Amino acid sequence: MTPTRTEQRNPRTHGLDTKSTIEILRVLNHEDQRVALAVQRVLPQIARAVDAIVKSFRKGGRLVYVGAGTSGRLAVLDAAECPPTFGTRPRMVQALIAGGAKALRGAVEGAEDSASNGARDLAKVGVTARDVVVGIAASGTTRYVLGGMEWAKRRSCVTVAVTSNPRSPLARMAKIAITPETGQEAIAGSTRMKAGTAQKMVLNMLSTTAMVRLGRVYENWMIYVALTNQKLHRRGARILTEAAGVSASAAEHALRQTGHDLPAALVMLKTGANAVAARRSLRRSGGNARMALELHPKRRVISKGQGK
Repeated sequence: MTPTRTEQRNPRTHGLDTKSTIEILRVLNHEDQRVALAVQRVLPQIARAVDAIVKSFRKGGRLVYVGAGTSGRLAVLDAAECPPTFGTRPRMVQALIAGGAKALRGAVEGAEDSASNGARDLAKVGVTARDVVVGIAASGTTRYVLGGMEWAKRRSCVTVAVTSNPRSPLARMAKIAITPETGQEAIAGSTRMKAGTAQKMVLNMLSTTAMVRLGRVYENWMIYVALTNQKLHRRGARILTEAAGVSASAAEHALRQTGHDLPAALVMLKTGANAVAARRSLRRSGGNARMALELHPKRRVISKGQGK
């Protein structure tokens, strides 16, 4: 049987083990440069998936990733970073990995070979037709992922495939197939490399673009960043200073007034509203910071000279 492209030997990296350190690095870097171009070619498919995810979120649905091995670990990472970055509830973006939490630190032998476990894990988190299910597998043949995707299809979920093999069962099964063709790996079959890098880029794009579309970003600031430690508090205060065009002391004062609610503080400073009215505007806008600002017909931007 002919191996999939991601499993084939790469003619550009023959004799890799005979090269010097800097020569190996140059080869790996050259291969990695191909990844961004592969992802660029599938931007229309990524856009379709983002639109489906945004539609799902607006109906109260979730984004649920399903993966095994490296693919699953990348999915867990992306899901875990959404709450602190975008202020979302943990259940809004979830990731299921074959073998569960143990698989995050090491291989769980045989976990990815069970299609029934993929279906079982989706059932356990209560996936419904409102949710978008994204199956991630470099080869597109991982049984755990295929089982989960088949189960999701039967429940009328929008299904999205992220795979480097466009003719794989996973790509054929999904409603939307995102297939960056990263080709042969520098080390034959080590899909944690180029295929994994492409997966990381695609998952970042899916979650980040969806959150921007929902208004969880203002301009290009992380207006919903969780202020859970001193570093993040300083970052939030700096964002507020820049986004509202106010002094550092005015930003700190607004944060104290809102109980360190960064979006509410932004609305206060940009419109002159009090904390209660600012929070009300954010609720009415579904958390969309720009829409919340537009709910106030008269805006008052506090200059950097005020609040000192």
